[in-house]
Amino acid sequence: MHPSARNELKTLSKENAEQVGRHLAMAAKLIDEDPQLAHEHALAATRRAGRIAVARETAAITAYAIGDFALALRELRTYRRISGRDDQIALMVDSERGVGRPDRALEVGRSVDRATLPTPARVELAIAMSGAQLDLGQPERALTELDIPELDPDRAFEWSPALFAARAAVLEELGRDSEAAEWQRRAVVAAEVIEAALGGPADDEVQVVDEVEEITLEEDDIAPQSADEAVADEAVADEAQASSEPVSEFESEPQVAPDPDAEAPASDDSIDPKSETLFDHDPEA
Repeated sequence: MHPSARNELKTLSKENAEQVGRHLAMAAKLIDEDPQLAHEHALAATRRAGRIAVARETAAITAYAIGDFALALRELRTYRRISGRDDQIALMVDSERGVGRPDRALEVGRSVDRATLPTPARVELAIAMSGAQLDLGQPERALTELDIPELDPDRAFEWSPALFAARAAVLEELGRDSEAAEWQRRAVVAAEVIEAALGGPADDEVQVVDEVEEITLEEDDIAPQSADEAVADEAVADEAQASSEPVSEFESEPQVAPDPDAEAPASDDSIDPKSETLFDHDPEA
């Protein structure tokens, strides 16, 4: 668990903080192999720590993973109010798409200042906005959404495979099959480069999720939430907004290339050259 999340849990009693921390760690551990069980752990954490931003963030992410987009939206809004952060805005956009509101998804995405977002979040937002444009049958606009400075075809950053693949999908929708195939190839190459870069010596491995003690869900942990509890959750979020500390993302992948925002704001016409080089020419030259 990220240190900032641990700091949040310090506002709880020691025993409760330990239980919540274990549920959150189990959610992170299980999200890929058993998203439903991960979600149950996340809900157990919110029952014990409704005022803790990372608990609501985790519940949102696991709800999204199981396709409960309405619940994901509710938890994301609560997380946003408690933390004051927009780092999960792309997930909000995708959740709006999930409930069949692509127009609303675009409005949500345009409501934030992208310059204030971390680079990975900014890229994720561009991909989500592009998907919303495709939902509306507007592939040209979908392609424009992906024309961002981070679209560097010759270097591999952590966000590159998804960004390249998204561009390939839009180009295919436009009937530009040869360009689509080229960008899809680049997505595969970028993923391979990143995987190779992360497969270094044991001493260089990055631990993403802490080793956690297995914890079994009790009946009280998985009981459905009542309407009164849901209303109370919204009130809790409003009360906590002014005083809560921002927290880290639920789980982030280790970066292959440094974040261009690490030392200075990203520029529209440049990308940090310190990255894994993929190709020596422009794919659209």
